[in-house]
Amino acid sequence: MKTILSSETMDIPDGVAIKVNAKVIEVEGPRGKLTRDFKHLNLDFQLIKDQVTGKRQLKIDSWFGSRKTSASIRTALSHVDNLIAGVTQGFLYRMRFVYAHFPINASIDGNNKSIEIRNFLGEKKVRKVEMLDGVKIVRSEKVKDEIILEGNDIELVSRSCALINQKCHVKKKDIRKFLDGIYVSEKGKIAVEE
Repeated sequence: MKTILSSETMDIPDGVAIKVNAKVIEVEGPRGKLTRDFKHLNLDFQLIKDQVTGKRQLKIDSWFGSRKTSASIRTALSHVDNLIAGVTQGFLYRMRFVYAHFPINASIDGNNKSIEIRNFLGEKKVRKVEMLDGVKIVRSEKVKDEIILEGNDIELVSRSCALINQKCHVKKKDIRKFLDGIYVSEKGKIAVEE
């Protein structure tokens, strides 16, 4: 069954500029600018002003959509919400080194754009992971064996974490016993300094 019109709106916070052009949404805020392409979704995007409160809003419509198309409205709103959070607060992921015997050594290069992992399970191989665009990696000062990744785009930050995690997969051993690796321990937004 098709629904004639499904639509949802979201408020745009102050200090954030949003442009909609042919399903490409551009969000600009204090931390920078992010764009996202929604051309693969059969949705209508428009910027409106709320009649009652006078707040700016983003409205997403789906005409004659199936259940899946209607569900994609909420998904698109969540993506835009993440863009807004990225340009206002930024995203921060913490990763911890886990090892039973051989301590994992990691060195971060000068401009915080890549990490080299050594002595994983005692191997001599040096694993190098380049961060994706706009992602910064630093070693935690308070906690031993912890690294912090931060950036504006949640997808790039989480994908960078995944790349680090995948570099440290244990091969040809029982992974229930050999739990060594670098794992995400915490996800969140960068705390705003007040």
